[in-house]
Amino acid sequence: MNKKLENGLLAIWVVSLVATLGSLYFSEIRQYTPCEMCWYQRILMYPIVILTTVAYIQKNARIALTTAVFACIGGSISLYHYGIQKLDFLQASAPACGLVPCTGQYINLLGFITIPFLALTAFVIIAAISFYMLRVLKEEK
Repeated sequence: MNKKLENGLLAIWVVSLVATLGSLYFSEIRQYTPCEMCWYQRILMYPIVILTTVAYIQKNARIALTTAVFACIGGSISLYHYGIQKLDFLQASAPACGLVPCTGQYINLLGFITIPFLALTAFVIIAAISFYMLRVLKEEK
């Protein structure tokens, strides 16, 4: 495995680890109860940390396809979640999410940075690096 792929794996691992620790900080330290959509995003983010840890140890850059899929699905959920928080026409059709409404905003920094926005940012970064790694793998063949 070349240095570009190794650095890509490491970057995905760092981004996913920071996102995982950030979500745990919000729920365990700040005591914010995650809504149902937040759980779906976590379900897609947390395994990326484990997968990239194993892939880095094994020097297996082919995991980029898996991380790309997880990131695209997670990013889509994050984008919709962010939309129902910020767009009035989507709020009316927001799903009922149990104890905590998905339209709630525990944080709203600078008027646009919410928890789903942070998750979306992480998923976009992971997807971009994953697609870059897939391109490098294709060029190596």
